[in-house]
Amino acid sequence: MTATDDAPSAPSWARRPASLAKAVTAELVERIVRGVYPSGTALPPEPVLCETFSVSRTVVRESVKVLQEKGLVQVRQGSGTTVTPPALWNLLDELVLAATIAQDDSLAVLDDVVVTRRLLESDMAAVAARTADEETVERLRMLVERMDELVDDPVAYREQDRAFHDTVMQASGNRIARGVVRALEGQVINTARYTGRSERALCVASNMGHRAVYERIAAQDPTGAAEAMFTHITEAWLVRRDNSGDPTRLDRPATPDP
Repeated sequence: MTATDDAPSAPSWARRPASLAKAVTAELVERIVRGVYPSGTALPPEPVLCETFSVSRTVVRESVKVLQEKGLVQVRQGSGTTVTPPALWNLLDELVLAATIAQDDSLAVLDDVVVTRRLLESDMAAVAARTADEETVERLRMLVERMDELVDDPVAYREQDRAFHDTVMQASGNRIARGVVRALEGQVINTARYTGRSERALCVASNMGHRAVYERIAAQDPTGAAEAMFTHITEAWLVRRDNSGDPTRLDRPATPDP
């Protein structure tokens, strides 16, 4: 047996083709979100993290710096690195949001994603109803008709679904709101708990919502377009959503008395 045969195999961290710092960061994000390193406690010191992940101090320091940028830890000279409360975490960050969703049995985080989407997209639909030109209205019509043809193909249907919503958002001209929605959607679109059920009947019902949005935009009805988008996003999620937790976050906000 050679000396090489006696040597232990390299740890999985060292064999990863991607950046070691990215790999360590991803693992630390998951551990923080899972509560392995609870909020308010100190992150293990550098030597411990180096040994845990079989990496150098440089890699650990780079990873901690990224964690700080994501809002997961606070570094103070002389007092070490402390895990911050969840309220300070950047949930628009892909790693943080994905880890949070994975740990959320109540689906409250995905409910909040939907609430945020419908708030922004309802407003953008209202603006689109005022500003959409004939070409945009025609594209929305064609997308709705194409989705009617794709109700038996959920994967192709979802592609056209995203194109419909993006067309409305582009027509609004609100690049900030569109960017937020696209960022959120991009991070959850392949999550099984978000895509949920996808049988034919659900695609048919979903496209009825799209058609209502299209018709209100074509009619230049901002209030109707906003209401149609709000209803469509809410109902489409409720039929995809399982029975975990209490979906009261999706309740329509109460209208204040005049």
